[in-house]
Amino acid sequence: MTRQHTGTGLRLGGDLVELTRAIVDVPSESGAEKALADAVEEALRAAPHLDVERIGHSVVARTRLGRAERVVIAGHLDTVPACDNLPSRLADGRVHGLGACDMKGGVAVALHTAATVPAPTRDVTYVFYECEEAEADRNGLGRIAAERPELLAGDLAILMEPSGGLVEGGCQGFLTADVTVRGRRAHTARAWQGVNAAHRAAEVLRRLDAYTAREVTVDGLLYREGLSAVAVRAGVASNVVPDACFVSVNYRFAPSRSPEEAEAEVRALFPEYEVEVTEAVAGALPGLGRPAAASLLARLGTQPRAKLGWTDVARFSAAGVPALNFGPGDPSLAHTPDEYVPVAELRSVQRALADWLTD
Repeated sequence: MTRQHTGTGLRLGGDLVELTRAIVDVPSESGAEKALADAVEEALRAAPHLDVERIGHSVVARTRLGRAERVVIAGHLDTVPACDNLPSRLADGRVHGLGACDMKGGVAVALHTAATVPAPTRDVTYVFYECEEAEADRNGLGRIAAERPELLAGDLAILMEPSGGLVEGGCQGFLTADVTVRGRRAHTARAWQGVNAAHRAAEVLRRLDAYTAREVTVDGLLYREGLSAVAVRAGVASNVVPDACFVSVNYRFAPSRSPEEAEAEVRALFPEYEVEVTEAVAGALPGLGRPAAASLLARLGTQPRAKLGWTDVARFSAAGVPALNFGPGDPSLAHTPDEYVPVAELRSVQRALADWLTD
């Protein structure tokens, strides 16, 4: 069965699978989240136990019960562009469709929890934000952090990032840089008169190939670092010996290492070359020892694992809030035409959150 929803009248307290499909069926590519944000805002305002605010096309809803702890549960509303994977369909115990895994399944879980757990034992801030899949300066969570940082304050943040229904702690930092190898131009008919920078770049690639990345344990979680060449650029014409070659590298580093330390590591590997850092972003420490995180893990009864990659948990970590990734769906399916989220994971993640919030 297929159908198309209008984007209004989300039934947050109804069937979780139907809610997931309804959210998937509202197109919300990055920059075009208005219809879904409108529907989410309307549905949340109908819950008398929640205070709701709208910031751009992001929606924040909070309980104000005076509890000793506050938890932030966040998920992004946007998706990558469609790829013949709308509307949603239900088959083989899975909800298929654009964003089902990344992360409308997680958003459905958070919305269902917001509506059906009116008196949690911890105060909760629910954040549904725009433009996670777009450029960093458009990220709705970043906008809230800049304009209304008090809305993201808490003892623990849970990002509904697809994690197979397991807790993935923190995230890696990343750095991108260009390593420049210089040469001297010449006509290719008289190549001996020049110095070929592309050939000389072989030494840069050799060092990267021989580099042994660290394995770092943080809060009992194993983070595997990686330093990789991701692009090699040289040449201005087919008959010119290139006088410059640029090797772009990507460094994924453990959250215990700062961006400055990561930059120093890359520069130390290429001391005689020009190194231009084009982006450097800190990771997020998992903070598993914090009481709120420890109680969630105890409730789940499963072993956490390290998040290999970068997610928006880093934005919470930068604000001093420990953060975890915990959501339904296989992250390897994100952004693929065959994206889906298992019904069993939708229900198990929602049940775990509800149990924890009412314990």
